[in-house]
Amino acid sequence: MPLFVDPSTLPEEGISLVGDLPAEIFDFPEHDDAKAVSPLHYEIDVQRFGTELLLRGDLSASFEFTCVVTLQRFVQTIRLTQIAVSLELESEAPVDIAEALREEVVIEIPLDPRCDEGDVPMECKLNSPYLVLDKTTDSTLSSPPPPPADLRWSALDALSDLNDNH
Repeated sequence: MPLFVDPSTLPEEGISLVGDLPAEIFDFPEHDDAKAVSPLHYEIDVQRFGTELLLRGDLSASFEFTCVVTLQRFVQTIRLTQIAVSLELESEAPVDIAEALREEVVIEIPLDPRCDEGDVPMECKLNSPYLVLDKTTDSTLSSPPPPPADLRWSALDALSDLNDNH
């Protein structure tokens, strides 16, 4: 999954790179909600300025998410246009720029994904049966039972009889 650029052979005007890095580059933990479903597509220009490597261009990748409202799975493509990433060169050795491109996409992943923002937007609202308890006026419903007493606090209650002034 590396994408190497050799600064020692980079022409002064730079180069253009177009391609795909496999979806496995995202390597999210198995329990993570986001799941990459497409490669990371890049169309970038790479140019060197002294000890800096400048990457400019467009990135995109599609992910499957679970909607925070409806709990439905949906696909959303993260598209970044006109990114600019600067990498400091520490030597003339080839530089793997794949991780820098990956990070640009990852920081744009929504924290609270919603299915109405997907590639195929869906209606994003809770199903009304789930809301019925909040809106009912039926007086036959009883209040929930109180939570069981937490016995850890009873020992502290016994200490309330102690006083520092004795």
